[in-house]
Amino acid sequence: MARINTNIASMIAQASLSRSYQDLNIRLERLSTGLRINRGADDPAGLITSERLRSEMSAIGKAVSNSERAASVIATTEGALSEVSELLNSIKGLIIEASNTGGISPEELEANQLQIDSAIDAITRISNTASFAGLQLLNGTLDYLTSGVPTSAIANAKILGASFGTASNVPVNVQVLGSALTAEITLTADYPGTTNDGTLLSSITLEIAGRDGVTVIQFTSGTSISDVVTAINSRRDTTGVEASLVSAGDLSSGMVFTSIEYGSNAFVSVKKLGSGGEFFDSRISAQRETGQDVTAIVNGVLATGKGLEIAVKSPALNIEMLLTADYAQDTTNVKTFYITGGGAKFQLGPAVNVNQQINFGVRSVAASRLGATYISDELQFLNSIQSSGNNSLNSGNFLNASKIIDSAIDEVAVLRGQLGAIERNTIQPNIRSLNVALENITAAESKIRDADFALETSQLTRAQILVQAGTAVLATANSNAQSVLQLLG
Repeated sequence: MARINTNIASMIAQASLSRSYQDLNIRLERLSTGLRINRGADDPAGLITSERLRSEMSAIGKAVSNSERAASVIATTEGALSEVSELLNSIKGLIIEASNTGGISPEELEANQLQIDSAIDAITRISNTASFAGLQLLNGTLDYLTSGVPTSAIANAKILGASFGTASNVPVNVQVLGSALTAEITLTADYPGTTNDGTLLSSITLEIAGRDGVTVIQFTSGTSISDVVTAINSRRDTTGVEASLVSAGDLSSGMVFTSIEYGSNAFVSVKKLGSGGEFFDSRISAQRETGQDVTAIVNGVLATGKGLEIAVKSPALNIEMLLTADYAQDTTNVKTFYITGGGAKFQLGPAVNVNQQINFGVRSVAASRLGATYISDELQFLNSIQSSGNNSLNSGNFLNASKIIDSAIDEVAVLRGQLGAIERNTIQPNIRSLNVALENITAAESKIRDADFALETSQLTRAQILVQAGTAVLATANSNAQSVLQLLG
């Protein structure tokens, strides 16, 4: 049947041609952008997934750059600390040289003191000037802030790391479980059947040894116990052992040998040498005793004790504390203080949470902060070795100066080691891990979103052929209606 009002064939050809043009435009768009998904209609589910992957890619990229920045900060800090370490080593040598008083003139001693003063000033200058892109590194800016530290119980607190999370502060609760003890040996004086007048009953030669060394002292019969105590204490710097009466002022109470230091590394050894002193073996409590390290609980975690020092290393809190001798023997009182802020926090992961951050503190290395050492029950620092200090070379306190400089050298070395451990064992593996994750997520996102050019070019050819064929078919369908004119003659 021939109809001219409605050309069904033309309509079908138009619809097919429209679809072919639409397909052709899609192929051209994908080939020109390189993307399979250019809008949500192309693949709604794929768009959602790819956008999430793109977000992760961006976050991981920033985490990598953050980690590299953290490594740069640590490297810069460690470089400055290496210079401080060199200066401390030179000060150590000058102290050792100056202690050779029999072979050094007063002028040379003064010259050594001037060098020490200059080196200490240089250390403080490095502390004040070391920086990274305007961020001060060694002047205490990156150290943690504390509040309410009970100095009568905690002489010094070194906070190496603290995780705040969403809290405004971190409480630190300290309770001593086991007391720190010195090593002690007692020599009693109440001899059965003998009138004790506080003197030795016979001549005796004693070998006294401690952590610092050993000495041998000879005593004659009838020597007063007070003179024995004085003789032993005159060698305390040699042995690390001191003596006292069991009861102050009572010569008949006996005497006690005590290590100067606390802890398991401290010991006292008292032995009788040769003949004589038959009373000794039955009156001495032991020939050798060792001290005891303090044990404590910090925020519910058992702390590692060493002498008067305790340390806790956990993801939430990394802290070292030096307790006073009185508190290290007080098992009844809990001491609390707060970490209120500060420290250096680095975002190393692609998500903002405490599991993907590291926190550590970098203490000031100014001379007034380095080398904390107990001397005569007072905490003294590196600046005490300068000309105006209690432990200058002119004061003759070479032993004290040596202890302080050894403590400062150890403190800087430990800090460098801690920073190096963070860079090597945390930051560098983190960068490698993130780069692997970035590579895999990028590949996954590419598979979802990027165009397959081989497929798209073949589909483009198909669409071009269909458009050409559809155009020809539409032209034919439009011309078929003209055949009706032949029926009109």
